[in-house]
Amino acid sequence: MSPPASRPPVRELFAQRFGRPCAVVARAPGRVNLIGEHTDYNDGFVLPIALGQSTWVAAGPRSDGRMRAWSQSCEIEQTWPLDDWAADRPAPWTGYIAGVATLLRRRGVPLAGCDLAVVSDVPVGGGLSSSAALEVATALALSCVAGATLAPLELADLCRAAEHEFVGVPCGIMDQYASVLARADCALLIDCRARAWEHIPLKLGEYVILVVNSGVRHDLAAGVYAQRQRECRQAADLLRSLQPGVAGLRDVDAATVERHAGRLGTVCAARARHVTSENARTIAAAEALRRNDLETFGRLISASHASLRDDFEVSCVELDRLVEIVGNVPGVLGVRLTGAGFGGCIVALVPRGSVPAVEEAVRRQYDAEGYGPARVLVAHPGAGASIVEGRRVGNFGQ
Repeated sequence: MSPPASRPPVRELFAQRFGRPCAVVARAPGRVNLIGEHTDYNDGFVLPIALGQSTWVAAGPRSDGRMRAWSQSCEIEQTWPLDDWAADRPAPWTGYIAGVATLLRRRGVPLAGCDLAVVSDVPVGGGLSSSAALEVATALALSCVAGATLAPLELADLCRAAEHEFVGVPCGIMDQYASVLARADCALLIDCRARAWEHIPLKLGEYVILVVNSGVRHDLAAGVYAQRQRECRQAADLLRSLQPGVAGLRDVDAATVERHAGRLGTVCAARARHVTSENARTIAAAEALRRNDLETFGRLISASHASLRDDFEVSCVELDRLVEIVGNVPGVLGVRLTGAGFGGCIVALVPRGSVPAVEEAVRRQYDAEGYGPARVLVAHPGAGASIVEGRRVGNFGQ
């Protein structure tokens, strides 16, 4: 797949839909996590990249205290009172918009209503953070319309809070940080406890990052994501009682988990084993990229999948089959599920010349076996969120 267009006609669509020009256009990218899964809410380390695929929001002010949003993907227009989204309960996707608008107003941003047109090419339900892209693009657009300026971390934290409160997904900080802070041709190493980050240059040479969407949608609000969080907290609490100073699974290593495995029990020991080993893999992966050691990076990716499958138990038949198929293509250095699991996508480090072979293998095996259709795309590491038209044109990650 070629890189996405620089800007879809969102400004023109806004004018067609609402009969007036927009005041601002904002964009925010989706993301794919290279390694570091289910570690962000355990105060650990993650290593995502932003995608070229993005959500674009064109916005124009209103003065009647109402929000009106139209989504090209859903082909739905919804309107609700700015102060009472819950009373009307429009389509679920508007919860992300309403949450951002409400939290902006709580912070004193003088928003009096807005019209929004939303266009996105981030796959929904694929684990590529379409929700964070919508939140961040909306927050940028609304704050710009209201004449407010948000610092990068303030923007990311507000969007995360909106997802917690209005959508019911207790996500960590990775998705919003990646959407806001990413830099083109770099991975973003995030220390989720310190809320610190580093841009790691990606010198892939003849390799590309390939994403394969399994076609199986997952729903983080369904409860499994929250269940894994509870299991991790329980493991941390048990380890704290055995070893003072443990604030979270970030504070223990794999040897400590194995030493206390009998006290932890089968489930908690497995969850802790994944988180501690995944943190170590993520740090090692960033170091491998710094020295341009792609073979080591690839091995770490594949080890991450085995841990997610066996210890954290968030894979599924379809993802495991895709990992097997893509991993058997000659030259592929590593492959794993990415995102929360139970569907969504896999990510692989693939020789550029082998992309057609991967596409053919997926079509001939995965699709033909009745799992598909799967969608294959090359991930072009992109820049973070930006105001494209309006005040403060520019990217946060630069």
